This record gives sequence, C-alpha cells and structure tokens, in this order.
Amino acid sequence: MRTIKTAVKACVTTAALTSAIGLSGAAVAQEYTIGVSIPAATHGWTGGVNYHAEEAKKRLEALYPDIEITISTAGTAGEQANDLEDLVSLRNIDALVVLPFESGPLTDPVRRVKDSGVFVTVVDRGLTEEGIEDLYVAGNNHELGRVSGEYIRERLDDEGDIVVLRGIPTVIDDERVQGFQEAIEGSDINILDMQHANWNRDDGFEVMQDYLSRFDSIDAVWAQDDDIALGVIEAVRQADREDELFIVGGAGMKDIIKRVMDGDELVPVDVLYPPAMIATAMDLTVQHFVSNGPVLGEYILGSPLITQENAEQYYFPDSPF
Repeated sequence: MRTIKTAVKACVTTAALTSAIGLSGAAVAQEYTIGVSIPAATHGWTGGVNYHAEEAKKRLEALYPDIEITISTAGTAGEQANDLEDLVSLRNIDALVVLPFESGPLTDPVRRVKDSGVFVTVVDRGLTEEGIEDLYVAGNNHELGRVSGEYIRERLDDEGDIVVLRGIPTVIDDERVQGFQEAIEGSDINILDMQHANWNRDDGFEVMQDYLSRFDSIDAVWAQDDDIALGVIEAVRQADREDELFIVGGAGMKDIIKRVMDGDELVPVDVLYPPAMIATAMDLTVQHFVSNGPVLGEYILGSPLITQENAEQYYFPDSPF
C-alpha cells in the first residue's frame, strides 16, 4: 500500500516529486514522443478522462513543439495491452502515461514497456506489483469519504438518519467507506442502510427507491459518486421528498457542479475526484524531459469540498462529464 500525501486541487507531491511544475515553454533539447493509453469512453468519469487528455495534448504540444503526444483508447484490457505493444514498436515512445483498464491484466504489459527503457507514469488504478512505474498519479479515495462524512456530520449537527449508496465492491470503494465512517465516528448519526449501487445511475435510482419505500425519515444521502447521485435525485424527485433531505455525491460531474453553483438545496455540495488527473499526469511526464529536477514518485490529488463559493473553478461545460 502506498503512503499517501494529499493536496487541495493538485499542488502537493511526495518528497520524491521535487521538480517545480512551471510549464514555461522551456526549450527541449531533442524530440520526444509520449504515448497516452486510456480506456475508451464518451460519457461518465472515463469520458471526462478522455476529454482532459485531448485538451492536455493540444496545450502541451503547442507549448513544446518538440514533444509529440499520441493518445490511444481501448475498450478492453486485452486491447489496451496490444496498444502498449504498438506504442513501443510502432511509435517508438519515450514515455508512457497509462490509466489501466484493469490493474491485473495490465501489470505485465506495462512492465514490458518499462523494461524497454520507457519512462512510465501510471494513473489512478495502480498495478498489482509496486515499483514498476516511475511516477504514480491518483486521487485520494479515503479523503473523498472523509470529506463527505465531515460535511454531513457538520450539516446535521452530529445527529440524524442517513443512507449510503456504495460503488462497486473494490478497494477504492472500501477506502471511501472507511474514510466516511471514520469521519462520523463518535456522532449520533445513524446509517439506516448501506448498499452497493455500482457507480451507476440506474442502480442508484433503484437502491434509493428501495430506501425511500422502507424509511419514512431520511436526513441525508451519501451517494459516493455523481452518477449514483443522479439516480438518487430522480428517485427522490419522483417520491416528492426533496424537502426533507440533502445529497452528497462525489467526483465533480459538470451536471452536479452546476447544481451546486446554482444553489440547489437538494445537492448543496460535491466532493472532487477529478478526471483531469490525466492532464496532471501528462504535465508531470513532460516535465521529466524539460525540467532540471527529478520527476519521480507519487502525486496524490486531494478531494476538496466543492461549494457554491468555489464551484466555478471545477466546472468544465465542454466536458462530457
């Protein structure tokens, strides 16, 4: 397990990340090719990853004309493994930025890329074996849960009945729930029920419908994820119970952030888990070639609370997410 340092928005690194990230357009001594391999998607969180990868490519290539960035998207783990082989053999990449479709099946393919002499940055989903990558960039799932729990606890003044909608049964989900439970520990907040909604809008709707049918009084909902939150919102609306509770999601979906910006009392806040972390990873990988200091280690992005006061800085209207 990695030791995690956190940062608000994306400004703190572990001690190994000593390079200053000043994208000043400094001259590059030679040409470099950076391959970016990510899961294919046109919607949802991964759709946001695709959007921010393309935006970062345009920005970085304009800033550094001697750096070429090629992006490949894959619909399966096997397809992504093949893409990695092609990036090395056909594109002759100098660096790889990879968000694994799945951790296990991509560990050996990424290792082979590293063994060929390529600088490797892994994003979000860590490999099953540590020490392969040069740089690891990810969000902080424990903090996402903790920040959500702290807000609900403060908003309810330490007491109330809540329901929780979890994600897919994974380590990521466990870390979020652990952080949330630690935040409300010692209070009189009662979790009426906690079920998996699989980071899915339809599942969120069905689970919330079940909660609403079984519980006459619900003070707050922790939806954990913005896709789930959209399903929860619809279920609450259909039950005509908008006035009795509030919902806390997570990730930074533009639809949810717009609600926060507009002062929606049903969705007063959100908690960030940014798909833009792919752009941070690309920025840092470029700095490996253009900076004078080492760019190695871990870069863990924080999960700030998004409120009406700060929501605009996290709102990307052109993103699919």
